[in-house]
Parts: sequence; structure tokens; C-alpha cells
Amino acid sequence: MKWIKTLLIAITSLSILNVWLFRFGKPTIYRGGDASTLLEEFQVYGLSENMMYVVGAVKILAAVLLILGIFYDKLIIPAASVIGVLMVGAIAMHFKIGDPGIKFFPAGLFLLLSLTLIYLQKFKKA
Repeated sequence: MKWIKTLLIAITSLSILNVWLFRFGKPTIYRGGDASTLLEEFQVYGLSENMMYVVGAVKILAAVLLILGIFYDKLIIPAASVIGVLMVGAIAMHFKIGDPGIKFFPAGLFLLLSLTLIYLQKFKKA
């Protein structure tokens, strides 16, 4: 079971770090509305540039803490919870602007992975 948790942590955290550190200014089919960068995406949602940096910093911190959770189990639930809440917010933003379902896919996937990690960690001794 430990290797499944480690794999889910790696997929979730490395994907978030990839988006916010390496694909920040690059287009993807998952960006909200017709946005081609993260800044444009936040603007489409009606959010400020400052909000983008706050969300980005929180996501990066949560992803790093999730990676550290491989070694320190107590970090998994808090980090996965923060990621889960942020993904609910991302899904809400996609709904707000009427995006098609494909644009919800990454946020939905990472919400599911976060919930799975919380479940696995919470019930690991049960």
C-alpha cells in the first residue's frame, strides 16, 4: 500500500509543480476560457494577478509538503487537504465561466487523488 501512496503523491505533487513552475506561461487545452497563460486564466475568472500569486504559492508549498509526506506521514493529510480545497475552487471557477468538461479534468483528477491520499493515510492502520 505504501508504494501506491508514494505513486499518488508523486503524480499529484509533480504535476502541480510542473504547471506552476514550468508551464506557467504556456498554453494548454485545460486553461479556463480562451486563456493561454495562467495570468490570462485568472483574469478570465475575474481574479487579480495578486490572487494568482497567492494561489500559486499555496499550491507550490502544498505540493512540496506532499512530497515531504513520503518521509513524514503527518504532512500528507494537511497537504492533500489544501490541494483538495484548491481543486474545488478551480472546479468552481471553471463552472463560473461555463467551461466544457475537458477543462475540469485536471482539477477533478487532482481532487480525486487528494481525497484518495487522505483516505489511505487516515485509514492506514484500520
